[in-house]
This record gives sequence, structure tokens and C-alpha cells, in this order.
Amino acid sequence: MLMEKAREELVKYGKKLVTAGLTKGTGGNLSVFDRENKMVAITPSGIDFFEIQPEDIVIIDLDGKTIEGTRTPSSEWEMHLMPYRTRDDIDAVIHAHVMYTTVLACLREELPATHYMIAVAGPTVRCAEYATYGSHELAVNACKAMEDRKAVILANHGVLAGANDLLNAFNIVEEIEYCSEVYVKARSIGSPVVLPPEEMTLMAEKFKTYGQKKSIRE
Repeated sequence: MLMEKAREELVKYGKKLVTAGLTKGTGGNLSVFDRENKMVAITPSGIDFFEIQPEDIVIIDLDGKTIEGTRTPSSEWEMHLMPYRTRDDIDAVIHAHVMYTTVLACLREELPATHYMIAVAGPTVRCAEYATYGSHELAVNACKAMEDRKAVILANHGVLAGANDLLNAFNIVEEIEYCSEVYVKARSIGSPVVLPPEEMTLMAEKFKTYGQKKSIRE
């Protein structure tokens, strides 16, 4: 099979999304980009993450055409391909139906810098304009709102994150959901204080040497 290691990692991290409480059932999708061979391994559509096997992973090209696999690729395949086509710092993408970030998505609000860990994605996480799931318009809107960021909130939908590998993409989803939960709960009892731009600039520099092997939330 093509991209065997990537297939195994997609199965592994799909399960982790569920066990970490970041999605449920078949909600969400993951992919990995083989930049050298211009191939993408992506999770199939409509299969429970705990039922997906490596052979169920679909290999597609950057036009969305199936290279290898008998399953139907995720309906969000174009939202995954757009960053691979336009950026050189993203080789893995995760989309998940997280709870608190989706609360912000339903309010169509961005996530401000009320916790420094947002720096894994950027100084803020923008909310993309709404579009129907699986549509070309959604892929374009998400890619635009994720410019200079590693994550984007999808209006009335969920979150999308990209990184150099699945480990980092997963950490971004996890940390942004944590920051969203803190922000939503803080707003319920008061007005959260947003960190100033100069502090976020400092965080961006510090995070350049942050390996993200595990959460360093302190």
C-alpha cells in the first residue's frame, strides 16, 4: 500500500480525537501530505474512527482524484487539499467537531488571545465565513481565514488545524479547544482580559523552539 506509515498514523490520531473528547462518532477528518510525491492520505467518509483500518484510508492527488483505495474519501477533501496547494508549512490537517470552539463558531466569533497557548496557532484564531460543508466555497473561506495561522474556526461547524505533522496538528486542535473552553467559561462570569500584541509577538518567538512533543500547559 502507498503511504503505509501515514495510514497507520491517521488511524491512531482518529481514535485519539475521540478518546480525548475532541469529536464523536464520524465527526471530523484527518489527512497527511506526501509533498515529494504529491499524494494525500485522507480518512474515508462516514466510517467510525474505531472501525477505520489502514486499508480504508484513501490516497488522492492534489486534484482530489483517487490514486489508491476503494473507499470514498472524506467529503471535506478539498478543505484539506487547499492548504497543501498554497502553503509549504503544512503537511498534515485535522478537522474536528470540538465543543467549545464550535460554540464560538456558532456565534461566528474569533478566539482572542486570552491564554498564551493560543500561540500554537497564531495571535488569534479567526472565524471563516460560513459555507456548506464539503463545498469548494468552504475550502476557500477556511484557507483565507487561516492565512498566517495554523488553525481556523469554521462558522457553525468546528475547527480546522494544520501543521508539519499529525502530532503537531493534533496538539493545535487540543490547545485551541482548551483556550476556547477557558474563554467561553470566563465570559460567562466576566470580561476576559486579552493579552497585548507585544506579548503575543514574544510568544510567537518562544514557540519557534517549542517542540510540541506533549502539552506544556503550565
